[in-house]
Parts: sequence; structure tokens; C-alpha cells
Amino acid sequence: MICETIRKGSECAFMTAKGCGYNGGHCYEIVEACQGCSRAVQLSTGWYCTACPEPALKWKRGNCNLATHVTNTVVTAKAKVNPLKASKRASR
Repeated sequence: MICETIRKGSECAFMTAKGCGYNGGHCYEIVEACQGCSRAVQLSTGWYCTACPEPALKWKRGNCNLATHVTNTVVTAKAKVNPLKASKRASR
């Protein structure tokens, strides 16, 4: 439904006919770690996330999984190779 509380005119998954169904009945402003994300929009009342009603919870245990400005680096560990088995495979 269309939000009628803070993000007026935008689509909201928590909006019902009775009002906002999210905890506290309204969305929360973005935290400092959200600065630079493409999902952050400025409204007349402040900066809000278009994907999450409470961005502080997303950053509580590390990086937000919805953040567009954060890149995750995957560390691949090299497998230990047994030299004896490697030499036998090479001789085939």
C-alpha cells in the first residue's frame, strides 16, 4: 500500500488500512553507515531507506545486506596439496 505516515506517496510493505504496522508505527531515519547508499532517499522529514524501515537493525551485526555502497570481498583459501600425491598424479 501507499505510505501515509512518513514516506508519503511511496510504496510500503508495512502499511495497512489501519495505518503503519511496523514496530512503533513509523519508519526510522538512516544511520551514518548508510550514507552513500543508493537506497537512501531524502524526504521532507529527513533521510530514509527505501528497502528497510529500521536501518540500524541491519547494521547491528556487521554490514547491511541491502547496502549498495559496500563491497564484500570473498577470501578463498588455497587448498594444501600433498606433494607425494601430486607427483603420482603428474606421472600418469
